[in-house]
Amino acid sequence: MKRLGHLATIAHDMGLIFEFLALVTLVPFIVLILYEEWEMIIPLGMVPFTFVTLGFLISKVPKKAYTSSLSVALVAVALTWLAIALIGSIPFTLALDIPWTDSIFEAMSGWTGTGFSMMTAIDTMPKTLIFWRSFMQWLGGIGVIAFGIAMLSHSGLSQFQLYRSEGRSEELMPNVVSTGRRMWAIYFFLTVVSTGLVLFSGIPLWDAVNLVMVTISTGGFAPHDAGVLFYTNPLLETLLIPVMIAGSLPFKLYFLVYRGKFRMFFKNSVVRLILALSLVGSLLVSFNLYLFNNLPLADAIRVGTFCTISGLTCTGLQNSSLGWLPLPLIVIMLLMMIGGAAGSTSGGIKVNRVILGYEGLVWWFRRLFVRGNVLVPFKHEGRNIPVRISELELSKNMLIIILYALMVFVATILLLHVAPTPFAVHQVVFEVISAASNVGLGLGYLTAASPVAVKWIFIFVMWIGRLEIIPVLILVMGIVRGFEPR
Repeated sequence: MKRLGHLATIAHDMGLIFEFLALVTLVPFIVLILYEEWEMIIPLGMVPFTFVTLGFLISKVPKKAYTSSLSVALVAVALTWLAIALIGSIPFTLALDIPWTDSIFEAMSGWTGTGFSMMTAIDTMPKTLIFWRSFMQWLGGIGVIAFGIAMLSHSGLSQFQLYRSEGRSEELMPNVVSTGRRMWAIYFFLTVVSTGLVLFSGIPLWDAVNLVMVTISTGGFAPHDAGVLFYTNPLLETLLIPVMIAGSLPFKLYFLVYRGKFRMFFKNSVVRLILALSLVGSLLVSFNLYLFNNLPLADAIRVGTFCTISGLTCTGLQNSSLGWLPLPLIVIMLLMMIGGAAGSTSGGIKVNRVILGYEGLVWWFRRLFVRGNVLVPFKHEGRNIPVRISELELSKNMLIIILYALMVFVATILLLHVAPTPFAVHQVVFEVISAASNVGLGLGYLTAASPVAVKWIFIFVMWIGRLEIIPVLILVMGIVRGFEPR
């Protein structure tokens, strides 16, 4: 019971977040009314109804005399994401009569911004469900916790801890509520501007809205079975590239641009590295496709650039089946592992951690070649960081990277054991990394016909990857040992 008592310390805030989600999930009813898809009222209506009911019940849980801690917030966020996936699956189960596992998979892929799909007839699916898929990714892009907190009228300790516990957070303002609101204002602005940009490709407004929602959120669900290939529109693919990059950059930089600090945008090391990786990765993949995969130069550049940036930004849209030789796949695999920036909608390890890891290695090697009593300062973003803080942060940084690699390894071993496959090991690893980084690029290993066990492994990998591993570990440890500090 002590375990539940600790969770009760933040139950009120979690309940409010569920209630706000109930309100915002009424938005797809606009599409339902416009297209007169009245048969979708009950399947879609069950989502806000379940959210508001759950939120009301949780918010009424009496608080216990425990101190709210970060570990409890981590557990609450992990459980919240599971609940959101379960609730988000209801429309698919009721409207399409598909297996429960496929519905859960689709919802988890949607909310986490992964982009893998179990849907086999999107072109004939009700418009309301198509929009629901896009809307899940758009909401989940920055984070449902960030959204809920942005709507709250006050900022307390537990809310700050909840915000920190959800991956992809960034600090813009001293008040966590102001931070959430700023991020969502920037997010909405980028969505509107990107929609206007994509309309220049000549596609209908409906397609543009859905594509932009899943691109700026670096999600990857497309409103057609064939994905981006449905349009056979090179201009559209070109226009989607800056949208993907925009979603992968730290949102705090847009706030600085808004305040007139343009030079700081391009001087930022994260932006520079993302742009450099985009350029170098695109060149490597494109020329490999031209030289060794027998693609015409123009097609190699178009396909290579689009898929490379889609992988790096963790968007998951693809204009090719990716039936290539291993080398370009390995390049994209590495870029998917890195991902975009912290404080963006991208997944992966994050460029920030790669930079910090590199700086840490340089610092450690420098310390090896100096006298024992000489202090070597650790510099990050132009500032000297105290040694004790540096060692702690670098250890945490390396822990995330090691846990990520371990998760990919364990998931791959499990997949190879539960279901024999004609796919090569590197192809299985490619899709596991794609799920762990919430990307969605696929080679055909994971389909609607995959065994149930395979689907559930991917469901858990998407969930763990979205939360950046630690909250799920704390959840498991909390169930086993409790949340009391030892």
